[in-house]
Amino acid sequence: MASPGLAIDRTALKAKIKNRIDVASGRVKADLVLKNARIVSVFTEEILEGDVAIVGGEIAGIGQYEGLEEIDLEGRYVAPGLIDGHVHIESSMVTPAQFAKTILPRGTTTIIADPHEIANVCGLGGIQYILDNSEVLPLDVYVMLPSCVPSTSFENAGAKLLAADLETLINHPRVLGLGEMMDYPAVESASPEAIDKLAVADGKLIDGHGPVIKDKGLNAYVAGGVRTEHECTTVEEMIDRLRLGMYIQIREGSAARNLAELVAGVNKDNVRRIFFCTDDRHPGDILVEGHIDNNVRLAISRGLAPITAIKMASLNAAEAYRLYDRGAVAPGYQADLIVFDDLKAFNIEMVFKGGRLVAEHGKALFEVTEIASEAVVNTVNFKPVAADDLRIAMSSDFARVIRLLPHSLVTESAVRKVVTEDGFFKYDERLDILKLLVIERHHATGNIGKGLVEGFGLKNGAIATTIAHDSHNLIVIGDTNENLLAAIEEIQRIGGGIAMVKGGEVVASMPLPIGGLMSDEPIELVDDRLKALLEVGYSLGVKRVYDPVMTLAFLALPVIPEIKLTDVGLFDVNKFEFVELSVTD
Repeated sequence: MASPGLAIDRTALKAKIKNRIDVASGRVKADLVLKNARIVSVFTEEILEGDVAIVGGEIAGIGQYEGLEEIDLEGRYVAPGLIDGHVHIESSMVTPAQFAKTILPRGTTTIIADPHEIANVCGLGGIQYILDNSEVLPLDVYVMLPSCVPSTSFENAGAKLLAADLETLINHPRVLGLGEMMDYPAVESASPEAIDKLAVADGKLIDGHGPVIKDKGLNAYVAGGVRTEHECTTVEEMIDRLRLGMYIQIREGSAARNLAELVAGVNKDNVRRIFFCTDDRHPGDILVEGHIDNNVRLAISRGLAPITAIKMASLNAAEAYRLYDRGAVAPGYQADLIVFDDLKAFNIEMVFKGGRLVAEHGKALFEVTEIASEAVVNTVNFKPVAADDLRIAMSSDFARVIRLLPHSLVTESAVRKVVTEDGFFKYDERLDILKLLVIERHHATGNIGKGLVEGFGLKNGAIATTIAHDSHNLIVIGDTNENLLAAIEEIQRIGGGIAMVKGGEVVASMPLPIGGLMSDEPIELVDDRLKALLEVGYSLGVKRVYDPVMTLAFLALPVIPEIKLTDVGLFDVNKFEFVELSVTD
């Protein structure tokens, strides 16, 4: 016999189903009817003319209906709400609540979030923060548990998440599975730790992150249970993965933009296994270009049929993540809907979430509440640093430097003759070679990785930030110890964020108090401050081919070739080993 609680739930469910049927049959008026619409059918890829009847937050029917409330769309299009298949909210530099206020007006009603960044700083507390702060939003936020915290064993993050840790959250109703398995060598080699994590997600989805694997290695990756991939950069890579049954997420983010290349490989035979994601999208790009609506417009501009692009952005993503209650305008589906007046321009005018108008003409029609969490604040904790700690010892006049490449996260390893004094590197303004330091900022270990960077252009200053993928230690670049130290001290003062120094004085900074990654202020204000910071960076001499903050943030990521710096030391990504700064051969 069912418990009273279950009986009440079953009774309510029966009433809901009956009400939906009554509205669909025309016996009862709908709560809301969108009249005179051109309805995008993602099932048959055609446009249907009629009304959309909504009751209890769900679609009851399409055709001719009457409602307690009616909105005449006057021939405008209605399509399902858009879904972002893989996104790190943290890259927007704002909270889940502020993120929702930004992307809902642009048509995104559901996201699949991977809180990988905040988890690297705050562990399970960071994941719980994302879950708690997205609980009551009109945006549906589903979570994939970060599988690789830290990303590699060659750095120190704020936490280390093992299978036992992930198991504590895997049955949360909004957790859909395991986030991107970046450690694909561990999966291919069937390491015990990788197997433990894959087993935790048994019966759920596992996201991929394996841009270079192929042949038997790729088979092994898929055999481990990995089902999606967002790192494809060529059609060949995409097709290889589709053949093995993977879903492909075509990414159009800020740092990585792969849509133009990959959309050429979409055809009628494979389209149902392909959808869109943003991965990492910065504030200005969302505000100016859009979110998943931007992916749709770009795909259309590249020759994809508009309804096909909309289907990829809705139904395909929903079915890939087994969210069978959304992604279409049809009876029984959630009334997550977008309204627009032109299939090609795809400028969204109205957004409905669960049958409620939540955004119109680019503006959110709802307010949000931030939920504070002690787990994600006061995260800057490094051992006191003195000027002498910033000196770089040299055993020769030749150094292995990180050479920047314009508009790329890839760097080159180069050997350069540098100036030394009393056995230490000395900055020479005639050479565009700067000090780079990565300071462990989670556990006050005192670790300071030291390196040199060529090509940045900065003079008489320093830039520091606690955004340093993926472990998010404190990274700082500059010419003199005086400037470096001033930037470091400013980061400590503001509790994490971005700081810029000129001539030993702080000239600009922006606090990011949530994990040293995010602000709780509106995204428009964050964007304004970030733009102002970037201009300060350029005034310090940073070359315009580099983003003064994001270029710096990726110099600590030891999975992107060719050479990077972690808090442990200079790391050769191609050899997957640490190397000496001084070159004596």
